[in-house]
Amino acid sequence: MSTRIAILGTGRLGESMLRGFLSSDWRQPADISVTARREEHLTELRQKYDGVVVESSNAAALRGAGLVIVSVKPQDMEAVLEEIAGELQPEQTVLSTAAGVTTTSIEAHLPGGTRVVRAMPNAPALVHEGIAGICPGHHASEADLALAEDALGHLGAVVRVAEYDMDAVTALSGSGPAYFALLAEAMIEAGLLLGLSREVSTQLVVQTMFGSALLLRDEQLHPVELRENVTSPGGTTTRAIRELERSGVRAAFLNAITAATERSRELSERVSS
Repeated sequence: MSTRIAILGTGRLGESMLRGFLSSDWRQPADISVTARREEHLTELRQKYDGVVVESSNAAALRGAGLVIVSVKPQDMEAVLEEIAGELQPEQTVLSTAAGVTTTSIEAHLPGGTRVVRAMPNAPALVHEGIAGICPGHHASEADLALAEDALGHLGAVVRVAEYDMDAVTALSGSGPAYFALLAEAMIEAGLLLGLSREVSTQLVVQTMFGSALLLRDEQLHPVELRENVTSPGGTTTRAIRELERSGVRAAFLNAITAATERSRELSERVSS
C-alpha cells in the first residue's frame, strides 16, 4: 500500500490534519497532496507548506495515494465524490470527515467495492486535542480502520463505533464543545456579577475546565470521584451542587443530548437520500 496521503478539501480541519502529519514526521511533505477551491488559498498553502503537493484538482491529488481523506462540507460531498470516482483505485482507502454522510451514501457514488471509513471529529482537533468516532463501510477491512485510526490519532483520540452509533457520537462529542462553551459562558457571567473583571473571570473558568479535564483523563478519575474530592460536607460546593440538581441540570443535559442525537439521525437521512 502506498504511504502517500491525499487531503481533499484543506479547510480548518484538513489543514489541521496536514499540520499534524508533518509536525509528527508521520509523513514527509512530498508524501502529501492537498486541494482547495479558492486560488488564493492554494497560493497560501504552497507558501506555508514547502514541499507539499498542492492541487486544484481533486482527481489529480489522489493519484498514487494510499489514503484519500475527503474533508469537505456535507453539501459538497456528492460533487467531490463524482469528481474522483473515475480515478479511485481498488487499493485506495477513502476516509470521510463529512458530518452526517453515511458510508452507504458515499459508496453509492464510488466504484463498487471501494473501501470507505467514516469519521466524526470534533472542534478540539484543530489544536490536536480532539476525539473522533470512526466506523467502517461495507468493504473496509481491519487494515483500513487501522490506517484511518493512525491518521486521526494525530488530531487526538479515536474510538471505533458501529455506524448506527455515529449519531450519538455526533451529539456527545461533536456537539460537546458547544455545551462546554455554554457552561463556560454562564460561569464567566457569574464571575462578572460577583465583581470580577471579565479577564480574570475568563481565566479562572477556562483554566479550571482545562485542569479538570486533565484530572479526569490523565489521573483516570471517575467524574463522581472528582466531584466528591472537591465537595466538603456543608461547604460551598455542596450548596452549589444542590442548587444545580434542584434546577434539573442533569436532566437538561440528558434531554439535550438525546435531542441532538435525534436531529443527527434526521439530518443523516436527509443528506443520504
